[in-house]
Amino acid sequence: MARQLLGKEVTAAMNEKIKENVARLKEKGITPTLGIIRVGEREDDISYERGATKRCETLGVAYEKFLLPQDVTEEELLKVIRQVNENDNIHGVLLFRPLPKHLNEEKIINALDFEKDVDGITDGSLAGVFAGKKQGFPPCTPQGCMEILDYYGIDCTGKKAVVVGRSLVVGKPAAMMLLKKNATVTVCHTRTVDMPSVVKEADIVIVAAGKAGVVDGSYLRPGQVVIDVGINVNEEGKLCGDVKYDEAEAIVDAITPVPGGAGSVTTSVLVGHVVEAAMRKYL
Repeated sequence: MARQLLGKEVTAAMNEKIKENVARLKEKGITPTLGIIRVGEREDDISYERGATKRCETLGVAYEKFLLPQDVTEEELLKVIRQVNENDNIHGVLLFRPLPKHLNEEKIINALDFEKDVDGITDGSLAGVFAGKKQGFPPCTPQGCMEILDYYGIDCTGKKAVVVGRSLVVGKPAAMMLLKKNATVTVCHTRTVDMPSVVKEADIVIVAAGKAGVVDGSYLRPGQVVIDVGINVNEEGKLCGDVKYDEAEAIVDAITPVPGGAGSVTTSVLVGHVVEAAMRKYL
């Protein structure tokens, strides 16, 4: 039976470090603050916002919400982004996506100051990830995957790593971050030929395909570490990942459960980025 890589243990360790950094900032009279920009009333946005604000409250980080109607004009939204960019008391910004279709999402995202882009969505932040520089912040989910590997002492140096999925949200940044950890990285996607044999060669597998149960036992072998980023709802109405957990657990050495794995680390990464943004500016 595989070892469970539990997100709550990683989060607990991260939260202690965040609290220490918050205390250092508050000694200098600075309260790290997250600005939240949400357009409309999407249930998944509201749910994530609730988790993020609760984590902020737990860790001593303030937040300010900018809630806009679904039919907001591009000019009005850009005005709000300019306001948060210029507000020295807001250190990090979470802008929910996708935006409504009538808005130019790329233009709006890149109007955000990448030094406040704690969710890693701007071109400036992504350039930092791909160049291996401290410029902006990496997307929270792949950063959470790296936090899991670090916490559980999984050394990537010289290991074969496979990332299933090539999105800019998880797959591509995760691949770059694994490269920075000296892994040899392969990215699989919908056009990959004989994906099971490619994945089976890996020592470390990060699955971010966005499809329930796409990776089953035929992809896996003993000795592997599997991080399942997927969050889906199955036919029974239960949360499940992109990996068939029951099949994988019987084969691999270690795996993140869903729920309770990678997803549970993400909000601490986000809040940690807000604190780091304040530290970069003031400490």
